Amino acid sequence: MPPLVFLPGAAGRGVFWQPVAARLKDLGRVHLFSYPGFGAAPSDPGIRSMDDLFSWFLDRLPPGASHVIAQSMGGVLATRLALEMPERVARMVLVATSGGVDVRRLGASEWRREFRRERPDVPSWFVDDQTDLSGRLSTIRAPTLLLWSDGDPFSPLSVANLLAERMARARIATVAGGSHVFARERPDEVASLIRQFLDS
Repeated sequence: MPPLVFLPGAAGRGVFWQPVAARLKDLGRVHLFSYPGFGAAPSDPGIRSMDDLFSWFLDRLPPGASHVIAQSMGGVLATRLALEMPERVARMVLVATSGGVDVRRLGASEWRREFRRERPDVPSWFVDDQTDLSGRLSTIRAPTLLLWSDGDPFSPLSVANLLAERMARARIATVAGGSHVFARERPDEVASLIRQFLDS
């Protein structure tokens, strides 16, 4: 069975995924990533950009293909992995993410100013990052579940709809009334949807 790789969002803490991962651990070995310089994780002077973080992630990725499950910011890393190293992604679950597209033009609320104010310790390179993968999404071949809420102001359903249009093997599942962090708030429902997808 492929291992299950969980990537958190901007909080950068693997603990975000623990409730869901605990419900799926029978499906494969679980790897919870935390990003250097985010939350309580020590910073790494070698990481000064999203490119650096991607390289750091690659160095720690289990060998072979993994099921990659990613929240928000983590979805940019997961999408890039599926684009650049497709043999490393068995299946992909993108949760409330941008997926490397400009979410503002799709009606998303601005989050950067408030986020920087609330978390002044988060690296500025992350807040300023403008990774754009939109022109390459059609080349992704990994079966992908787009797990979204219909109440998320930061990644509205219009983002999932665009990703589904551009990714040939993607489908959408919606959690009604969830916030941006619904995966943490509703682990039973989220784990069940991910299990169905990985078992299909």
